[in-house]
Amino acid sequence: MTYQLPTTTRIGLGGMALLLALAGPAPSAGASAADTARTPTATAVEEQRLDRAAPQEILRRSGFDVFAPRFERALQGSRGYAQAERTVTRHASELWRRAVHRAQGRGPAAGDLSRGDDRPLYWARLALSRELRAWTPRFDLDDEQRGALHTALETASRGQQDVRFPGHRAKRVLVTGFDPFTLDRDTRIGNPSGASALALDGTLVQTAQGPARIETVVFPVRWRDFTEGAVERALARHLPHLDLFTTVSQGRQGRFDVERTNGAWRGGFPDNENVASTGPVPVVDPGSQPQWTSTTLPYRRLTGADTGRFPVYDNTEVTEIPAGGTRPVTRPDGPTPGSASRAGGGGDYLSNEIAYRATLLRDRLGLPNLPGGHLHTPVLQFGAENTNPRTGAVTDPDFERNRSDIVRQVRELVKTAVSAAR
Repeated sequence: MTYQLPTTTRIGLGGMALLLALAGPAPSAGASAADTARTPTATAVEEQRLDRAAPQEILRRSGFDVFAPRFERALQGSRGYAQAERTVTRHASELWRRAVHRAQGRGPAAGDLSRGDDRPLYWARLALSRELRAWTPRFDLDDEQRGALHTALETASRGQQDVRFPGHRAKRVLVTGFDPFTLDRDTRIGNPSGASALALDGTLVQTAQGPARIETVVFPVRWRDFTEGAVERALARHLPHLDLFTTVSQGRQGRFDVERTNGAWRGGFPDNENVASTGPVPVVDPGSQPQWTSTTLPYRRLTGADTGRFPVYDNTEVTEIPAGGTRPVTRPDGPTPGSASRAGGGGDYLSNEIAYRATLLRDRLGLPNLPGGHLHTPVLQFGAENTNPRTGAVTDPDFERNRSDIVRQVRELVKTAVSAAR
């Protein structure tokens, strides 16, 4: 479909050129080749967890174990690259739609896991990826083409090709979530931000300012994808048309945080490929890169409203190296002039980085009045008797209640934020 830019956000040819540049791959400045190289070993790390007991149970008990065999049969029937590309996109898109419909109570549930579970989508995507990696086609397929097929699988199964804002009467809201992570610690882990994305995608909420349409996408927990510009490619074409956006990730126990400030620094915590990356956040045009970006979400409204069970905090803390200094200092009230970032309010992991990238993109596109920023959810916890990752069940009543309460409160927070937007 085509979009009509609001008069307040029309951009000329120069702006369009900037948008296209920002949506392209980011340079590798600030990250070593070892940080970002797409090696077979690194790429397959996530897939290697598939055969563990919990992922297999999650797939079986959700009915999502059927996707990989169907995909493998369809791939074997591909007689050329174009047909293979259509096959990959079709099956990946269907996986996303099925996960959304399941979360929103449409269609058959298939299995006894609760509908709101985000984990079947994650593990089924990896099962498709593994089939694609193992596939021996009947035709010549070079590394670049195979990589393009993996990219198509990733973007289509994450809702990134499915963002639609039909009509002009409803406000437009984009919400992002993340995959589960720290899976070597516990493969049962889910991510409430991903569950929220599935529950909210394509929904309408009624606000004080009228109806709002919410579209969602999900991102991987991989430094490599962020270095290659995955966030900018997914968001750049949508931001000029939005009324509000928020990136969402899992944060601390028992609380929501609206992160006031985002920092241009990676702290090196390993990602889902067990790769670490430390240094400045690598972006296009690093010479104009600020050390800090700020939320434009209505944080006072969000912290003051009764949106659910968990308290919501305006988190202003950062870690910086002060101007002229050499050691990191934690500042409870935000950065000081001329300081270098070492952690935003959301830390120095990919949750901080997606917030930094999205708000930097907002600023570089000349959208200072667009409300946007980052929301950290509470940690999704199992029940007290189900904490052992080796012997514990893949779900329990506390786990289900916690996820439902977090997702419900994310919806209310988004609704509150849109109501405050002008």
